[in-house]
Order: sequence, then C-alpha cells, then structure tokens
Amino acid sequence: MSKALIVDDAQFMRKILSKILTEEGYIISGEAETADDGVKAFKDLKPDFVTMDICMPNKSGIEAIKDIIKVDKKARILVCSALGQELLVMEAIQAGAKDFIVKPFKKEKIVETVKKLLQD
Repeated sequence: MSKALIVDDAQFMRKILSKILTEEGYIISGEAETADDGVKAFKDLKPDFVTMDICMPNKSGIEAIKDIIKVDKKARILVCSALGQELLVMEAIQAGAKDFIVKPFKKEKIVETVKKLLQD
C-alpha cells in the first residue's frame, strides 16, 4: 500500500488526515509540523505522496514544495489549504504540487483526490 507523509502545523489536522488515510489502507510513514521537517522527512522516508499545508510558521508549504521537487521532480504533493487562499494554491501548483483540497474537507474528497494523485 502507498505511504503518506503529512505536513501540517496543526496537530488536529495531522490526526484527521492520518485517520482518514489509514482507514483507507494507506500507511502513514511520517508527520511533520514545519516545512523544514517536512522536507527532511521526505528525503528520509521517501513517501509515495505528501499532504502539505501552505501556511506554517517560519517557512511556507510553497517553499517546502519547491525544496521537495528539487529532490524528486516526480514527487506527488497534495496541498491542503484553507478556504480563500486561491492565489497561494495556484502558486503551490506552479511550484510543483499536483493537486489541492480546501479545508475544511470531507473524507470522500480526500480519498478521491489521493486515488487520482496516485494514478498520475
């Protein structure tokens, strides 16, 4: 089964994503609460896909996406962003993210988007 890395500064959001993904049979290979830790975890764990928050302290998810794409051009990154951040989402896609979902999200949307992400 596919391995996921969850990068979000909010612990409750990491828990929600982790629960949804494990219920669908995905393996959570790691979690990170900062962009820098997310990049390091990506290098160490080599997950099949990453869920990435955009707004985090110190360094944005967009910068982390750019760093991850430098390591692996084919990295599958799914942006999880709050409503009203459309410009940031577009910037994240341009940086190399493959898709996005808007918080608050429904379980079905996460499952459907991850399946699509892994097919590409």
